[in-house]
Amino acid sequence: MGRIVLTHSTYLEGLVKWAKSIVKTKGIKTITPGVIGKTKSNTQRLQIRITRQTQGGFKLIARKGNSYQEVYIVTDLGYEDMELLLKKKS
Repeated sequence: MGRIVLTHSTYLEGLVKWAKSIVKTKGIKTITPGVIGKTKSNTQRLQIRITRQTQGGFKLIARKGNSYQEVYIVTDLGYEDMELLLKKKS
């Protein structure tokens, strides 16, 4: 089981709950929420997608309402496995 790095004072609604369910997956080592920002569009529910693969895992974008938050995941999972996990847990 991996760990969640909780260093910010603010998180998107539902992001920590989502991270706690994902971190139990075999192969997930660390989940680190990052920068929060504003968007022009509006989404009603939490949406999470892969933006790019990093050296040790993936960078994701979580969106809810008119805000977004970067999420970094350190993992041994491949791109396809990560996409399947996101579809299953979203």
